[in-house]
Amino acid sequence: MTLKRLSALVLAFLMLAGLVSIGAAEEVVELRVLNYLDMASPNSAEETQVIWDAFEEAHPNIKLVIQNEFNEPFHQATEAYAAAGNLPDVMYVWPSGRSTTLHTKHLLKDLTPLIERDGLKDFYIPLATDPTQQVSGYVAMLSNGVTATNAFFINMEVLKDAGLEPAQSYSELVAQVPILAEKGYDTVLMANQDTWVMQSCLFSLIAGRFGGEGWEQKILNGEAKFTDPEFVAALNFVKQIYDDKVINPTTLAVGYGEGPGLFATNTAAYYIDGDWRAGAFITDASTGEALISPERQENFKITVFPDIDVEGVKLNKSNTAILATGYAINAALEDGSAKLEAAWELVKWLEGKEVLTYRLSTGGLGSPSRTDIDYASLDLEPLQVAIANLGKEYDKATVVIDGVFEGPVYTPLNDGLQAIGLGSLTPEQVAQNVQDAFDAWKAAK
Repeated sequence: MTLKRLSALVLAFLMLAGLVSIGAAEEVVELRVLNYLDMASPNSAEETQVIWDAFEEAHPNIKLVIQNEFNEPFHQATEAYAAAGNLPDVMYVWPSGRSTTLHTKHLLKDLTPLIERDGLKDFYIPLATDPTQQVSGYVAMLSNGVTATNAFFINMEVLKDAGLEPAQSYSELVAQVPILAEKGYDTVLMANQDTWVMQSCLFSLIAGRFGGEGWEQKILNGEAKFTDPEFVAALNFVKQIYDDKVINPTTLAVGYGEGPGLFATNTAAYYIDGDWRAGAFITDASTGEALISPERQENFKITVFPDIDVEGVKLNKSNTAILATGYAINAALEDGSAKLEAAWELVKWLEGKEVLTYRLSTGGLGSPSRTDIDYASLDLEPLQVAIANLGKEYDKATVVIDGVFEGPVYTPLNDGLQAIGLGSLTPEQVAQNVQDAFDAWKAAK
């Protein structure tokens, strides 16, 4: 489906569905929006036209003032606005983790009454409208879908050149390191300069495999500690990964934006990121170019991190999953006000069938929350199909650490994982630092 045709269909749907809820004679409502957007990713330039401009064309009485930020600058802006009591009207948020402040301080509107009023619940997967899935304890955001935070990308071109097949276990990965190095390849690439990446995209999976299902609840309930053998063993495994050069410590200098380009140019046999990163490799509709062409994508596979065949592991064939990001409304907007109704129209659009279909088709979304999307009508590239099928590659899902613990707890862990790679802290020291942070956090509650 071409961008021009999709844009026309989007606008036509809006007009036919009667979504222009504010009459032409009424006063213009201005909405401040804080949006999360990687301008370097494929199709990002078209997002303005297809999503935001289309909404404004169909709603002439709603003016959007959009601030686009990405990665750490986005989170810094969010925290600054929250601290100043000056949140935007509509904002992109996480169900927990990096948006904990917004949830725990109840700075976001409870969307449940609006969802029920407009009869939307049946159009979303159950997790999206389950209040227990968000730290706020209520439906503070409508979610895009479900996120698997570990995607293990496999470059068959590199493996074939080295005479190898995809590793099925950690031992096999270790055995491949010298063979790949002799050919000039790294084994596993990760963009580890940003401290959240290791924790979210790999260590959470490792902690789940060593700790088993529900390991985090034992800590939260006071039945276990971060200094217990299982968690320390998980941290020691990270040290082992670096020591074995399965992941080279040089990756600690690789920025998050650099990872896809390096992997696409065959620097490594494997690449670890979240499921969302598949969108970085596909065709950009505005240029017709892709980091990995659709034809070449046939040479890549996506699964989860191989079996960890070391002592103490309780689970294998597992991944880490969490309710995906979405959009929320400032709790300060008054019920029944024109601004709240305008904000809700925008959120419904951003999390509606048309926008989520667009995000799916352009690689910005792997597993949408809407239940009424017609997958058969979409012309998806091989990597998009592979990421959509990632759920078939694992048997169980355990928690993402920054999804269940708050910032004061996961921040020293993030920093500690990087310190382990640098050799400046031992796994035991990191475990103690995290436990001390957890104790302090709990005492302050």
